[in-house]
Amino acid sequence: MFDREKKGDRALLLLPHSRGEGDTIRRGEEFAELVKSAGAEVLGVIAARVEDPNPRYYVGSGKADEVAEAVRALEADLVLVDHVLTPVQERNLEKHVGVRVVDRAGLILDIFAQRARSHEGKLEVELAQLKHIATRLVRGWTHLDAQRGGMIGNRGPGETQLELDRRLLAERVKMLTKRLQKVQTQRGQQRRARLRNIVPRVALVGYTNAGKSTLFNALTTGDVFAADLLFATLDPTVRKLENLSCGPAVLADTVGFIRELPHDLVAAFRATLAEARDADLLLHVSDAADEERERLHRVVDNVLEEIDSGDVPQLHVMNKIDLAGAEPRIDRDAAGKPVRVWLSAATGAGIDLLRQALGELLGGERVQSELLLPLSAGRLHARLKAAGAITGETVDEHGWQLHIDAPRSVIAPLSGGDATETLLLRELLATVE
Repeated sequence: MFDREKKGDRALLLLPHSRGEGDTIRRGEEFAELVKSAGAEVLGVIAARVEDPNPRYYVGSGKADEVAEAVRALEADLVLVDHVLTPVQERNLEKHVGVRVVDRAGLILDIFAQRARSHEGKLEVELAQLKHIATRLVRGWTHLDAQRGGMIGNRGPGETQLELDRRLLAERVKMLTKRLQKVQTQRGQQRRARLRNIVPRVALVGYTNAGKSTLFNALTTGDVFAADLLFATLDPTVRKLENLSCGPAVLADTVGFIRELPHDLVAAFRATLAEARDADLLLHVSDAADEERERLHRVVDNVLEEIDSGDVPQLHVMNKIDLAGAEPRIDRDAAGKPVRVWLSAATGAGIDLLRQALGELLGGERVQSELLLPLSAGRLHARLKAAGAITGETVDEHGWQLHIDAPRSVIAPLSGGDATETLLLRELLATVE
């Protein structure tokens, strides 16, 4: 038995792989980037071919011995495994090598814990962490095993503490779940308010580190943190997107996707993923300089299917053309509809083309007209204003004299059922027929 260090940042990486897993070098590089994002120092890397996982260590016993020797030689205090381990495998490997062992899921959870900034994001991360820890709780009390001896007549402090911790964990999970439900109800009300405004909703999605947050900042006046790190931003950020031919829209930045994202996190991060589910259009951002971009595109599509966003229309954005040596352009399908925009969010090249494509996809026929609204039509006036359809107005004893400029698709659903309002809207829409 051994007493584990509470913290370690000198890491040895263990990279299990099988014959059919594709580019193991790329997988190793990506895992090293995850480790870098977590703030650990990589001392060494050990690859392990695994065709038939060992139920005890996941890797073979010989490879486990090799890891233990490397830990001692390099004086590592942490082993990070690029695979999801069972609690038994993690505990056994930890005992064998004598230092902490963290699998892929635990590492990603740690990164998420560092990156979450909003109250909701922190609650979601803690809830996912507690669910992950609950299955591994026993390993933290192995140092008390020697005190217990036989079970009958000798129920030692280890068991008492373990049961106490389990009860405390369960209570904390219950409390966090209630808090999240309250926060999500509030966010849902805010989202429904945006839906009622009939403003088109656009969400940025893509593999982590594709440049989504940089693009978000380039399109809006946002100040989202952007860096060359995996999961640089987690919390959903929403800003108004202006200067489009279709009128204003709402743009949301979401968490970056990654292969083998732990299911607990996919389930937990409902807030940021809901922005993708509720969007009218997804901007699927890819790194144009990445040779693996097609495979990563499929990874993102798979996650979108998992969160019920697979049927939301997409515009593919090929970012980082400054690194790929490409020129800004719009690719169109046979009908002339924009399907792909090539740009550089860092330099700004091609941003105007993206705005053009968004205007085409979100717009349609525009209503540009003068409208006299009687003072009795205050509700319609409020809905037109909330939808961003009013670009100028004056008011006198006869009512509001409005200048309307908005897509037909924005104005058509605004009637609240009042006969006068319905007639006014019909007359307004007739100006583009």
